[in-house]
Amino acid sequence: MKQWIGISEFVAVAELQSFTKAAKQLGISVAQVSRNIAELEASLAIKLLYRSTRSVSLTEEGQLYLQHCRHLVASLEEANRTLANLKATPRGQIKLTAPVFYGETRIAPLLHDFMRLYPDTELDLQLTNNKLDLVQGGFDLAIRLGTLESSSLIARKLASRTQYVVASPVYLAQNGTPQNLTELAQHQCLTGTVAQWRFMQHGKVVQFKPQGRIVCNSGVALLDAALKGLGLVQLPDYYVGDKLQCGELVAVLNELRQPDDGIWAIYPQNRHLSAKVRVLADYLAAKLN
Repeated sequence: MKQWIGISEFVAVAELQSFTKAAKQLGISVAQVSRNIAELEASLAIKLLYRSTRSVSLTEEGQLYLQHCRHLVASLEEANRTLANLKATPRGQIKLTAPVFYGETRIAPLLHDFMRLYPDTELDLQLTNNKLDLVQGGFDLAIRLGTLESSSLIARKLASRTQYVVASPVYLAQNGTPQNLTELAQHQCLTGTVAQWRFMQHGKVVQFKPQGRIVCNSGVALLDAALKGLGLVQLPDYYVGDKLQCGELVAVLNELRQPDDGIWAIYPQNRHLSAKVRVLADYLAAKLN
């Protein structure tokens, strides 16, 4: 890669305005800095620097060339850091936010196992159903559920979730099992923070507005109401999976079930993905699938 010779030396000398300081920063001799820059100038057939015994300054061409070379050197340094992080052991604090129920039942236990694997890590976990500002809050990572809003954040899919409409056997025995959305409209529906339930009908996603006696912003509370026969509720698998397995709840309208949506790790776009965050994201993806 002969065309790269002298570029790092040229940028260092131009920014420090000293061959001696540049050599010290790069960990090479002054003579090597001078030789490499001279070879660069020869390959370009352009003089980049004015040299004297007391000062160094840029030629007009050197000023223009420096603007481009800075980006090259910065990209190279970033590439080197990325490779170094691949070998690094996770250490230091990880600041993370996640939704309350999913965070308590799925994410926190995995984080605790992760900390046992990597004893030099520390955890700052904030569980909230509010979507916090990651940059302003200094978060390394956020766990988000469902369909993502458009943003400048980087998203990595960790797993999928399935939404079920469920009711207790007692409720269905007393009120019947709905076979379509028209019949569902005649039933007591337990409503949460999402005003519309989503279904797949004739190849298209459709919205259904549930009506009922109970509205609550807690999935745990709605689950309890469904178990006690007060109506039907649409909840993700991590709320109802074990209840379906043991028969305490029954899933209905499975043929109209909406497509699975995502469980995501979200990162601030301009934040360098450190080893601790990268390894944690890999760990969560492996364990949640």
